Amino acid sequence: MSILITGAGGYVGQELAAALISSSPDITVTVTDVVAPTIPGSEEHRGRVKSVQADLTSTEVVDGLINETNRFDTVYLLHGIMSSGSEANFELGIRVNLDATRYILDRLRATMPGVKVVFTSSLAVYGPAQPGFIIDETNFPPVPASSYGSQKLIVETLLNDYSRRGFLDGRCVRLPTVTVRAGKPTQAASSFASDIIREPFHGKKAILPVSKETDMWICSPYTVVKNLLHARNIPKEAFGESRSVNLPGLKVSVQEMLDGLEEVGGKERRALVEEKYDADVDRIVQGWTPNFNTARAMKLGFSKDVPMIENIKQFASRFG
Repeated sequence: MSILITGAGGYVGQELAAALISSSPDITVTVTDVVAPTIPGSEEHRGRVKSVQADLTSTEVVDGLINETNRFDTVYLLHGIMSSGSEANFELGIRVNLDATRYILDRLRATMPGVKVVFTSSLAVYGPAQPGFIIDETNFPPVPASSYGSQKLIVETLLNDYSRRGFLDGRCVRLPTVTVRAGKPTQAASSFASDIIREPFHGKKAILPVSKETDMWICSPYTVVKNLLHARNIPKEAFGESRSVNLPGLKVSVQEMLDGLEEVGGKERRALVEEKYDADVDRIVQGWTPNFNTARAMKLGFSKDVPMIENIKQFASRFG
C-alpha cells in the first residue's frame, strides 16, 4: 500500500508519516515538500519512506511525481501557504493553495481515477458567527473572512464535485488550530497558540498578539494525526452528499492556555510570554468562530480531543 503526503516537511506531515508506517508493515510512504522532508520514524521503518523535494507549483514536477507508473492508494494533501502568509501574499497563496492543488487533483483523476484523497482544509472556511452561535455543517454557510479560507473552500468544492462524479474519492477534513505543535513557528495566524506553550519550554520568549480573552477552537497534534489516519478508512458512502467534515476539537481561551502553561511548566515559563498586540493577526483570528457541533464527525468515527491540560502535559513530557 503506497501513500503520498504533500507538505510533509511540516510538523503534522512528519507525525502523520511516522504514524502511517508504524500502523502497518505493508505501507510505504512518499513524503514531499518544497524542501526535501526529513524521513520520520524509527530506524526499522525508515526503509519504507521516500523523501522527495518537489515544487508543486511546477506542472512538470507534479507530472513526475504523479503518473501511471508511480501509483498511490491514498494521497494526503497537506501543502499550503498558511493564513497570514496567504493574506500577506495573495498571488503566492493562490498559486500554492489553489492552482497547484487543482493541478494535482486533475493529474490524479487522469492517472489513477478513484484514488482516495484526504485534503486538510480549515475551519477558516467559515467567517465570524454571532457570539455563542454553534456551527455545524448544515446551519451556517461557509463565507471565509480570509484569502486562506477562500482558497481552502474552493478546493473543497472542487473535490466534492470530483467525488460526486467518481473522478476521485475525496475527504475534506477541516482542522481546528493544531496546538501544541513542536518545531518552528509557522506563517499561520494561529501559530501563537503553539508558540506561547512551546517556546517557554525551550526557555525562549513568546509573543501573544491577541487578547487573553480570545476563544479558539483547537486540537492536540496527537488527536489530529489519529483522525487523519481514520479519514482514509471511512467508507465513501458514509459521507453522504458532502465530503467536508468539521473535525472534533476543544473551545479554550488564551487565558486557559496560559493557566495550563503555568500549571505544568511553572511561573518562570509563564513569565516568558509577552503580550504584544498585532492588529493584523487579531483581525484574522477574530474571523474564526470558536463554537462547533461535531456530532457528524463523531458519527463518522473520528475521535474527540484530550483536555487542554493533558495536551500540554503530552508536550511537556519530552522535556523530562
